[in-house]
Amino acid sequence: MVKGSHVWRDLATQITRAQIDALKQTLRRDKGNYAMQALDPLLKPPTSSDRGLPAVPLKLLFQSYIVKSQALGTHRDGGASWKYPLDSLIKFLGHSDARKITGQNLLDWRDSLLASGKSAKTVSDKYLAAIRAVLTWAFKEKRLPSNEADTVHQKVGKKIHSRERGYTKPEAVEILKVTTNYQPAKATNPSNRKSEHITRAKRWVPLLCAFTGARVTEMTQLRKEDIRQEDDRWILRVTPDAGSVKTGHYRDVPLHSQILDLGFIEFLRTVQAGPLFHRAQRPEAFMAGARATSGRLSEWLQSRNLVPEGVQPSYGWRHRFKTQGRELGMSDRVLDAIQGHASRTSGDDYGDITILARSRMIDALPSYDLGR
Repeated sequence: MVKGSHVWRDLATQITRAQIDALKQTLRRDKGNYAMQALDPLLKPPTSSDRGLPAVPLKLLFQSYIVKSQALGTHRDGGASWKYPLDSLIKFLGHSDARKITGQNLLDWRDSLLASGKSAKTVSDKYLAAIRAVLTWAFKEKRLPSNEADTVHQKVGKKIHSRERGYTKPEAVEILKVTTNYQPAKATNPSNRKSEHITRAKRWVPLLCAFTGARVTEMTQLRKEDIRQEDDRWILRVTPDAGSVKTGHYRDVPLHSQILDLGFIEFLRTVQAGPLFHRAQRPEAFMAGARATSGRLSEWLQSRNLVPEGVQPSYGWRHRFKTQGRELGMSDRVLDAIQGHASRTSGDDYGDITILARSRMIDALPSYDLGR
């Protein structure tokens, strides 16, 4: 065994956990509790009902769940964001047999995540949500005798908003001035130069978000072929074919005149077909590429102190777009159709929100004074 290797570190972790458990047992004995029962799930022996039954690998369940989900049009990225919660649980338990997981194991894991500094929302919405989805599916598919995650939850405190959730007009202008004028730093060493797709994203994605109210990743996944001209109108299509769309349905958004005036169509004519803002070339990798660019864009904006406290970079434009639409007296149904929000009532599913109706909303939006 090589010192410092992955196997060496795992063994060291397990020995440490065993030592901690032993110390806890000593403290219990000092208080008069002489029942010798392991507290750490790593050290607990299997129950009699577990003996002789074949193991049910948690990762195998996860893979089967993803395959079934993709057949229904979801988890097109292969559940990339759920892999870390699975690895975290397996590491905590010291085994990967889903049949042996108990509700108490999950509660202990939840508490360890909170103790490590993770927020209640992250634990609830990312870690527990992923495991609960897989175990619930496995139980319904008769792959597990029970759903141990059914009653394991984490309460999340009510978020306090001390300001608008969207960008104000001055904040929006400041961001767009910086982004539309962005020039990468010159570097003599090619390896130190900014990636072309990141440069494009910094210049165009905030502007596209400002005039479409789209999710940032919906813009970073755009391909050249997702923009087309109909008569005298340029139209952007948000489609699952480019990566992922929360509702699972494509939608068309007319482009605002300021996007055209700033040279977006001229930019399109200089690039090849395919993704505009990430490097992935295979469709199955589009979502990961788009998310990576979104993350880098968000980090860059925050590093420039362009994102005010209390505003989420991914949602600031969506909130602002909805606010502007309401100030202009536009129908929420039209706004929802442009932004890709689900219908609120069954009545909303009747009739179509045409390109003409969407164009009226987009054209009503005032241009930003960017000092050009």
